[in-house]
Amino acid sequence: MTHSRTWRGREDRPALALHCMMGNASYWRPIAAELEDLVQITAPDMPGHGPAPAWHAGDLDYHTVVTRQTAALINRPLDLIGHSFGATVALRIAVGAPEAVRSLTLIEPVLFAATDAPENAAQLAEIRGLVAAGQATEATRQFLDIWGGLDWASQTPASQERLTRQIALVVEGNDTLLHDSARILREGGLESIDAPVLLVMGEHSPPVIPAIAEALAERLADVGRATIEGAGHMLPITHPAQLAGLIRLNLERA
Repeated sequence: MTHSRTWRGREDRPALALHCMMGNASYWRPIAAELEDLVQITAPDMPGHGPAPAWHAGDLDYHTVVTRQTAALINRPLDLIGHSFGATVALRIAVGAPEAVRSLTLIEPVLFAATDAPENAAQLAEIRGLVAAGQATEATRQFLDIWGGLDWASQTPASQERLTRQIALVVEGNDTLLHDSARILREGGLESIDAPVLLVMGEHSPPVIPAIAEALAERLADVGRATIEGAGHMLPITHPAQLAGLIRLNLERA
């Protein structure tokens, strides 16, 4: 990653926190503050997010590029925390290099290939179709209505422009999430993770999320699950203190 933020904490216990699509690393700040006595959190900005450079498509897909850039930040076993798209990157790293992960916290992982969810697939196909038809703004509104938890009309013009630009990254990343082109779910992959895993969901998250969590939990050796009452998909922003408390429990198990 070309840009990341590191907050105060225990330098002898590093942690990486990976943000969601259309988010940025800054939203981990209050969580990092809550956990500074236990870990030191670094949060990278993915391409096309925050102050990171724009994304330019090349030979590799977006998910693979983000995974490789994140993995390059790991030089010792550490605690890995991911939200939404970031959680799928964290899981991919854990499957590929389980020895590099001390604990794994997956918040609302959107690995859609883990479960059969026709309604979710149809929603994503409609968003893809709108982008292809040049209706990126409408595609963004529909996506955020399901996943964003924000009022489009209340966003500034600059924010609306940014979110509309980022919808192309959502569409690109969804190929990996829908079809598991990264083979995260390959036989023996999830089973190879021996670090403690925590799956965290919001009470009001899209229905596909608990289905994904159930499918993943069935294959993980050491896993806990938690639901934050009153929260939706964007719970790191809306419920940071409650989320930090749950992450702490998983960190303490490692």
